[in-house]
Amino acid sequence: MMKMKNSPTLAKILGAAALACAVAAAQASTPKLIKKVPPEFPREAVQASVDSGVVKAKMAIDGDGKVTEVSILESQPRRVFDRAVQRALMEWRFEASGSAQSHEVRLVFRNDE
Repeated sequence: MMKMKNSPTLAKILGAAALACAVAAAQASTPKLIKKVPPEFPREAVQASVDSGVVKAKMAIDGDGKVTEVSILESQPRRVFDRAVQRALMEWRFEASGSAQSHEVRLVFRNDE
């Protein structure tokens, strides 16, 4: 059986790897939402007798927590709720993290009237 000596170099490498894993985990964490604006149910959807839908969107968030861009990833029915989602999500605010990040959300629409 071979014995390994404790090496300062090996300890530095392992410490750096652990730090890199911790940084990656912190960056992958969900940003903390501090202001949420619900999207309005579009009048056009009501007029077209559409009473429900789902939109999956991705937000770009700057280091101050402000949403700078909203991309629609999926929507059902297509394009019916997209503008309402984009307008609402641009008003959302997140806790400042000091670095740019992104976050995906899935919004479900139901008109119970």
